[in-house]
Amino acid sequence: MKLPKVIGHRGACGYAPENTLESLKTAADLGVKWVEVDVKLTADNVPVLLHDETLDRTTNGHGPLALTDFESLRALEAGSWYGESFAGIKIPTLEEALALLIDHGMGLNLEIKPCPGREKETAEIVLDEISRIWDDHENILISSFQHVCLECARDMAFDWPRGLLLPEEWPENWADLAEYLDVTTVNINGNTSSREQIEEIFDLDRSYAVIAYTINDPQQARRLQACGVDALVSDTPDVIIENLLTVH
Repeated sequence: MKLPKVIGHRGACGYAPENTLESLKTAADLGVKWVEVDVKLTADNVPVLLHDETLDRTTNGHGPLALTDFESLRALEAGSWYGESFAGIKIPTLEEALALLIDHGMGLNLEIKPCPGREKETAEIVLDEISRIWDDHENILISSFQHVCLECARDMAFDWPRGLLLPEEWPENWADLAEYLDVTTVNINGNTSSREQIEEIFDLDRSYAVIAYTINDPQQARRLQACGVDALVSDTPDVIIENLLTVH
């Protein structure tokens, strides 16, 4: 897996509305090599880019995504909340996002972020979609907080790299989970995890890469770099790239 030092968060959401094609294009324009996005299912099982369970924060719609079909979702706009210049843009499908990234030669950290109760269903549909479109196994990481999703990824697409996302409070059995799910990376909150916790990951018999989210402070980026963290996820990836000691 060709993991870069810096990954754009939800595209480059410091400069454009998160999880939109505009945000992905902005990341490309900044020279970012990889982006992270969130994928969920509409009520009629269309994979789309969205972080929240509800539509309220990032669209002019209301209510749960899980109860909204794709046609209704597509009628909404997803840019005005961020700025007037983005008014009228739409929530993209996963297929549209993948096509754009392939066109720009970019890598992808795809977070499967299912609506509650749809973990297995979301993972299966998303993995089918990716397998149909994306064939570059060195430039993709399938990540999730949900163990069921990673279990599906392990069983359906074993040779695709997987990342275990850990919340601020690490579960006591995180190392056992990482081994059971046979992940490639452990993804941590880089603003709350300690040097000792990071060293715990590196001290394991298995060799995991460590990805830290969401890092927008250059000083914190350099501290994490000094701890050996392999990649940083940032809303402003260009700023972090400029401030790291070395970037590959």
